[in-house]
Amino acid sequence: MNPGDRVRVDRADRTYEGVLLPSSTDDHLVVKLEGGYNVGIDSEAADVDVLEEDVYEIDGDGAEEETGSEVEFDEDLPTISLISTGGTIASTVDYRTGAVTAQFDAEDVLRAVPDLAGRANYRGRVVANILSENMEPPLWQDLARAVAEEIEAGADGVVVMHGTDTMQYSASALSFMLETPVPIVFTGSQRSADRPSSDNVMNAVSAVEAAKSDCAEVLVCMHGSESDDICALHRGTRIRKNHTSRRDAFETVGAEPLGTVDYDTEEVSFRREYHERDETDLEIADELASDVELLKFTPGMDPAFLDVVEGSDGLVIEGTGLGHVHTDLIPRIKELIEDGMTVVMTSQCLEGRVCDRVYDTGRDLLEAGVVEAGDTLPGTAKVKLMWALENSEHVEEAMGTSLAGEIQERSVPWE
Repeated sequence: MNPGDRVRVDRADRTYEGVLLPSSTDDHLVVKLEGGYNVGIDSEAADVDVLEEDVYEIDGDGAEEETGSEVEFDEDLPTISLISTGGTIASTVDYRTGAVTAQFDAEDVLRAVPDLAGRANYRGRVVANILSENMEPPLWQDLARAVAEEIEAGADGVVVMHGTDTMQYSASALSFMLETPVPIVFTGSQRSADRPSSDNVMNAVSAVEAAKSDCAEVLVCMHGSESDDICALHRGTRIRKNHTSRRDAFETVGAEPLGTVDYDTEEVSFRREYHERDETDLEIADELASDVELLKFTPGMDPAFLDVVEGSDGLVIEGTGLGHVHTDLIPRIKELIEDGMTVVMTSQCLEGRVCDRVYDTGRDLLEAGVVEAGDTLPGTAKVKLMWALENSEHVEEAMGTSLAGEIQERSVPWE
């Protein structure tokens, strides 16, 4: 049997039929099933019958010549830099474990998404090759520097391929670290390329179209509905991943997305004002205070939890409602502030802003020195505090001021 043959594989009490694909190990067979999914099967435990030879022509090792990833330069097209950090959009299946792992670099994505051809000239760059749960602040700094270098080298837009689980943190980080004259668009996929419902092609194509637009901000481009019709463009500081697996998992909190990309017509449109292309010069401020924590208050929380963060540079609290914690926690919070820690209050509510002047608990928190963060999302507030502690002379003022669209003028849903 050879890759490209249609086979029937019996293993234990299961039978699989499909096309045999190349495998990176002799220990496992890889079969593409009729429904489009790939499955890895232990070779030693399987009985294989070849049903039809050479159904598909497949290279023996699945590799391409070095020139296979080259894209001819067209002087009439804009130049888009593709920066890979890993994640599902740049992943494959490890048939040893059956898990999705980050494998591809930016050039592999160009080969995997041929629909990108003819839309732009591309430059590929790898900053990291990790699943996004392994993202860390030093990598945000590496990413910001890489994006800045690409812009300095003449890129007309940048697309950052990133895992979805922590994309909102990375997008927030770059929103604060970079003043950009061109679009910076984060994208990813909820479902890997071997799945028939994968969203990687549509998201990548739409992100490139957004990177060619006039909106010079940090954006996140992901499916805007359950169908393959439209991608939403979210401000990097206002997004939240609200579903574990749906393709339209991301939402702009407190408003509709800033814009959309129509997948069929390729039209990019915006519903609110934005920073326009070349409106500002490129600036980078990439220093971060690494010792900042985010703590969610829950009823019955032991005040001793605050001892864990003692000595940290900053603390963001996800309080209840308008920004509250149990009264018994306030004396300890006051001690931390008196010892030099900046403590910022956000809300666990999905929409609305903190206002600690309404109830006694809030007034006590303000008197203790807690800083209100308006309707800044808790994760965004953590990233912002990390940035502000290193780059702002007046941290408290910065946390209450919208620097990158993180604080809305008023919290009116779906405006």
